[in-house]
Amino acid sequence: MKVWLLLGLLLVHEALEDVTGQHLPKNKRPKEPGENRIKPANKKVKPKIPKIKDRLSVDSTPKTPSIMMQMMDKGRFQKPAATLSLTAGQTLELRCKGNKIGWSYPAYLDTFKDTRLSVKQHERYGQLTLVNSTAADTGEFSCWGQLCTGYVCRRDEAKTGSTYIFFTEKGEIFVPSPSYFDVVYLNPDRQAVVPCRVTVLSARVTLHREFPAKEIPANGTDIVYDVKRGFVYLQPHSDHQGVVYCKAEAGGKSQISVKYQLLYAEVPRGPPSTTISASANKVKGGDDVSVLCTVLGEPDVEVEFRWIYPGQKDERPVTIQDTWRLIHRGRGHTTRISQSVLTVEDLETIDAGDYICTAQNPRGQTTVATTVEFS
Repeated sequence: MKVWLLLGLLLVHEALEDVTGQHLPKNKRPKEPGENRIKPANKKVKPKIPKIKDRLSVDSTPKTPSIMMQMMDKGRFQKPAATLSLTAGQTLELRCKGNKIGWSYPAYLDTFKDTRLSVKQHERYGQLTLVNSTAADTGEFSCWGQLCTGYVCRRDEAKTGSTYIFFTEKGEIFVPSPSYFDVVYLNPDRQAVVPCRVTVLSARVTLHREFPAKEIPANGTDIVYDVKRGFVYLQPHSDHQGVVYCKAEAGGKSQISVKYQLLYAEVPRGPPSTTISASANKVKGGDDVSVLCTVLGEPDVEVEFRWIYPGQKDERPVTIQDTWRLIHRGRGHTTRISQSVLTVEDLETIDAGDYICTAQNPRGQTTVATTVEFS
């Protein structure tokens, strides 16, 4: 019995020595309690939501809130969308918050000084009201706050509002034109617009040449269609000239627009290109003399003339006549020639001297002179 007991103790002692003599691998460390738990592989991880500062930094451009409101039925107000469709005959009332408000609306309403339009400034808001609206009123309506110092005011870009309104009217797909034929000038250095605007936003509009008869595609490269402007020629050239018209289809009906004559005008933009000449620079007493001032310019740019002449201080009677016309200079190029003629009859000694002509257009002025003297 004692032998078996001693043998058992020896076996236990050897087993303990084997355990204490083992070494852990160099790249492993003893596990902490609970560290042997296996994490499930299909655990869902919630996406990190950026803080408010992070989200703002993505689009740092602040959006200016509109100051415009539209009056609805029963005295309700709401901010108008970028585009609205209203039925002709409806009353339109827009209000813009501010004690000094400027307004812009279709030029048609100003051209004819339409009494249907009323613009008022109240203590806290500006008000625009249009009654008995028609398809011709279709266009952009906008307002802005004004920052004034004394009588000088400037636009406050932080306070603006706008909406483009389509006034739909039975039988009118196109916005009515005051004429049956219009001229569009094509300049090589700026866009040209054939103003085929519609009263129905969903209308399909195409551009056509009268002769040879064919549709002109709006391919997005040379010509694009803008529902607020019409067909836009991005880079006009002489091949575009001719007579064109537009065709619109909406609600199963179609309509043809007025015709537009496209004229190419290759004239540089800037102050007037001016020349001056006299019928005679050497004269005798009792002669008549005419001094001609001529400007070649863009077809749609008006020119004003002013004269300074020797007998002006003495109130010498003279005749001044201004005229203009369009001329074609080959390859279909169209130019406006503006002329002013100053005529002096029965010349006297006080009429001798410098005749000075100043021609002015919206882009500047040019002064030229010629001398008339007695021989």
